[in-house]
Amino acid sequence: MHLGIGPIVTGSIIMQLFTGAKIIKLNLKKDEDKAIYQGTQKLLVIIMIWVEAVPQVYGFMEPSDKLIGNLGDFAGVNADSLARFLIVLQLFVGSYLVFLMDEVVSKWGIGSGISLFIAAGVAQQIFTGSLNWHPADTTADISMTNPPAGTIPKTIYIFHHLSAPELNSTGYERIFLAQPNPMVALIGTIVIFLFVAYTESSRIELPLAHGGARGARGRYPIKLIYASNIPVILMAALLANVSMFSMLFWSHPSFGNVPLLGHNWALGYYESGATRPSGGLAYYLSTVNGVGDWLLPMLSEQYLSATGLDKTKLQFGIHVIVYVSIMIMGSVLFAKFWIETTNMGPEAVASQIESSGMQIPGFRRDPRVLKRVLERYIPVVTVISGATVGGLAAGADLIGTVGNASGTGVLLAVGIMIQLYDAIGREQMMEMHPVLRGFFGGE
Repeated sequence: MHLGIGPIVTGSIIMQLFTGAKIIKLNLKKDEDKAIYQGTQKLLVIIMIWVEAVPQVYGFMEPSDKLIGNLGDFAGVNADSLARFLIVLQLFVGSYLVFLMDEVVSKWGIGSGISLFIAAGVAQQIFTGSLNWHPADTTADISMTNPPAGTIPKTIYIFHHLSAPELNSTGYERIFLAQPNPMVALIGTIVIFLFVAYTESSRIELPLAHGGARGARGRYPIKLIYASNIPVILMAALLANVSMFSMLFWSHPSFGNVPLLGHNWALGYYESGATRPSGGLAYYLSTVNGVGDWLLPMLSEQYLSATGLDKTKLQFGIHVIVYVSIMIMGSVLFAKFWIETTNMGPEAVASQIESSGMQIPGFRRDPRVLKRVLERYIPVVTVISGATVGGLAAGADLIGTVGNASGTGVLLAVGIMIQLYDAIGREQMMEMHPVLRGFFGGE
């Protein structure tokens, strides 16, 4: 499961960019073109599994010596090459199973399979990050230098073993700011949870009336998070691919001679054995992991030297500005592409409202009139939606989250659970007992 949902999301990015830029001309209102779009996307997912698996296994992932020793040479094939081939095959099978599970959930279940995978993974990280009583270094006993890894057990342990003067000198700093899982990360996770729940419920509701049935009224909701969380998923996947390929071009000898890309420090350079970039473009596009990754080095020379990076305070500041800006602008761009490829734009929504026999009271029943009214709201809300989710994800990364769940992950998990709750309500509303129907917002 190492590749996770990366190939599925990357395939979706490629198809959205090609369709949104009109490189592939498809009318997604037609069933035939929609089938071509979905079929091509599935083919791209299978291709992307190989594209992401092969460079990683043959680039910077090393098979264990035990595996190589057990395999031995076979039919003239080197044991190391055979081990790498088996790992690639294993990654393909695992990713293809994820792809099939997503298809099953999307066709027969409620919501999206990818969304459920994300929510389950983030929930596990938050749970263990908050309550894990094992030490961060499991090879050593619990001590003040190796406290429990979870935020709550760590806090209780430090309070129990330090005196009041020791707490005032270093204890509170260790509780609130020091890794692993500082208290500020737990507080940040809770704040993001509450803020996302609030923004998900914010919406503009356009009144609708049925043209042929007097008294029949309805509402068309335009949510503040109109483009959902998809833009930030796509943006996070894009930045992950930038990091992966920059590491490959820097570390693998076979790519060292590629013009402009091979072993180019400007693209991104890595210390020996490191998976996070130490400089170059990849560094400025990499995720920021909590206040210990940027704020403390900018405030204290001690923390600046402890990072092990040859960076000035100004460079840490530029990293934060570039990362936040790219997350916001990229999410806005993907939000625009998303609403156009999923028939959520003004023209598509106007056609849907008109075909259902509804109209906006006080306006002539005409798709062109509906489109002009919707154009006052949908494009603006789309930009605000993309900027909001991008800013929330980047802000959560700056504050930090428990369990090393990224800000994007926490944002997505909360949004996914709220949307799943809404979807269950819509799917089962008419079959529910009146009390339950009222609980889910029905009448």
